[in-house]
Amino acid sequence: MKNYTSVHDIDNINSWIKEARTLKESPLSHMGLGTNKTIGLLFFNSSLRTRLSTQKAALNLGMNPIVMNVSGDAWGIEFEDGSVMNGGTAEHIKEAAAVVSQYCDIIAVRAFPSLTDKAKDESEYVLNAFIKHASVPIVNMESATGHPLQALTDAITISEYSKVAKPKVVLTWAPHVKALPHAVANSFTQAMQKMDVEFVITHPEGYELNPDITGNTPIVYDQKEAFANADFIYTKNWSSYKDYGKILNNDLDWMVTAEKMALTNSAKFMHCLPVRRNVVVADAVLDSENAIVIPQANNRTFAAQLVLKKILENL
Repeated sequence: MKNYTSVHDIDNINSWIKEARTLKESPLSHMGLGTNKTIGLLFFNSSLRTRLSTQKAALNLGMNPIVMNVSGDAWGIEFEDGSVMNGGTAEHIKEAAAVVSQYCDIIAVRAFPSLTDKAKDESEYVLNAFIKHASVPIVNMESATGHPLQALTDAITISEYSKVAKPKVVLTWAPHVKALPHAVANSFTQAMQKMDVEFVITHPEGYELNPDITGNTPIVYDQKEAFANADFIYTKNWSSYKDYGKILNNDLDWMVTAEKMALTNSAKFMHCLPVRRNVVVADAVLDSENAIVIPQANNRTFAAQLVLKKILENL
C-alpha cells in the first residue's frame, strides 16, 4: 500500500482488524520498522486525538514525527494551478509538497472542507494536491469528505465489543450548535458497508448524506424506530449535503438520551469525540458503563499504527 486516503484502500477489513488487534497486544514489536524514518504531520485544522494518536503510532514504530500547524505556522499555500500569486498566498503547493517530501518519508495531512463550495470540497483539492506533488506516501488524517483513520478505529472497536455474530449498528444524526462536515459519517458508512453488520442510518429529513456513499444502506427518519434492538449507537452531527453546509434544524429531540438507549439491545454508545454534552448526547448516556468513547479513542493509535506499518513495509 502506497497511500491511505480512503476506506477503499482497505482491501480486507476483517484481516486489517485482526492485525490491528494483534498490534494492540504488542505495540512496540515493530519498532525497527520505522528506524531512521520520519513522518510529517501537517495540520490545516485543529486536532487532539488525531494528532496525538498518530504521533504515538509513529513512535511505537520507531519513527521520528514532525508536527506542523500549517494554517498558523507556515506561509499561506496556493493550490490553484496557473494562479497569479499576488494575493495572500506566498508559496505554491508544487514547491511545498516537494520540499516536505525531502524531509519526510511519509506525509500525513488534515484539512477540513469549506462547507460553502460543494464541488471544490468534493474535489479534495488539498489532499489530492499533496498526492500529486509529493514524492512520498500520503495519509489522510481527515479531509473534506472522509476520515478513514477514524473509520478503521470504529471498525476495530465494534469488533472488540460485539457480542453477536452480526450486530445491528446505527449511525444517528444529533443536533449541534454549528455546521459540521460529513467526513466522519461518510467514512463510517463506508466501513460498515465492508463489515458483516446490520447497518442503519437515522436522521431528520433533509440531512441525507451523499447518495453515492450511502447507496443501498437503509435510512430511517424515526430515530426511536432505528434504535430498536441496536447493539451499537454511533452518534455524529453533520450539516445538510443537499443544501450544502447548512443547518436545517437543531431539533433537540434528536439528542441521544437514556430513554432512547433503553430501546436498544443494551447498545454500546460510540462517538468520535469531541462531543458536546447535553446537546449531542445526555450526561446519563455518556457517563454510563455502555459508553465506550474512551476505549474507542484509544484505538485511534492502533488504527494509525497499522496504516503506517503497512506503508513502511512497502517503502
